[in-house]
Amino acid sequence: MLNITSKLLHAVSLVVLTGSIVACSSSDNNPKNNSTSKGQKQTLRVGSDLTYPPFAYFKDNQPAGFDIEFVKLLTQSTQFQPEFVDTRFANLIPGLNSKKFEVIASALYITPEREKQVNFIPYAKVGGVLIARLNENFSPERPEELCGKIVGSIKGASWIPRLEKVSQEYCLVHHKEPIRIREFETSPEALQSLLSKSTDVQFENSVVAKNLIEKVKNKTFISSKDILYPEVIGLAIRKDDKATFEVLSNALQELKKHDAYQKLLDQNGLEVPSS
Repeated sequence: MLNITSKLLHAVSLVVLTGSIVACSSSDNNPKNNSTSKGQKQTLRVGSDLTYPPFAYFKDNQPAGFDIEFVKLLTQSTQFQPEFVDTRFANLIPGLNSKKFEVIASALYITPEREKQVNFIPYAKVGGVLIARLNENFSPERPEELCGKIVGSIKGASWIPRLEKVSQEYCLVHHKEPIRIREFETSPEALQSLLSKSTDVQFENSVVAKNLIEKVKNKTFISSKDILYPEVIGLAIRKDDKATFEVLSNALQELKKHDAYQKLLDQNGLEVPSS
């Protein structure tokens, strides 16, 4: 009986050992397994307002636009694989600092107020314009012409405090009515308000404005002659996330050596920010 038991245990051990050798051999010779362990990319969650063409929007149910293409281009040489999180503009910085994503890429202007909350990596330069209705008497070219008017804007835009300053320091000082600002969750909503005459004019990013006007042909136009409040836009990263900041900063310096970055800017009417 003892001899039979010993033989059975020996046979079982051989089966287990053989199975282990086969499994190890199969794993070692599987290129997919090797690449997964050595070359797997880390997901980088990127907050973007995907209602803001041509910077960020949905095309065929997939994120598209300048910011989307820029982030994909930027992360090619890194360990990151971007995953875009659709977030309304006013909620981007709160979402970043509550760790809903690691980066903001959404035409976010760099301002002193925002620099107190996040770190920025500058990557493009743009400005603002005024959109007015066609075939009407009101065609403002400068913010000082907005006294007594209702201005539509995307919620949380950097130009809102500047318009409020014009209202306080110019309109009221010259005994004019103040500028009234109506904020909307998205730029298309602000445009619809302008078309329905709920607002008198829309203040908008110059690149976005061209896209909006194209969609409602022969109804609106850019009334301002010059770019208003030129600004630099940047990637925003939490102040405590030094690692992500360093990786993306280095990646941008490398990207600037190649034509693809400049071509992407040119295609969207943007400029490289000055150092």
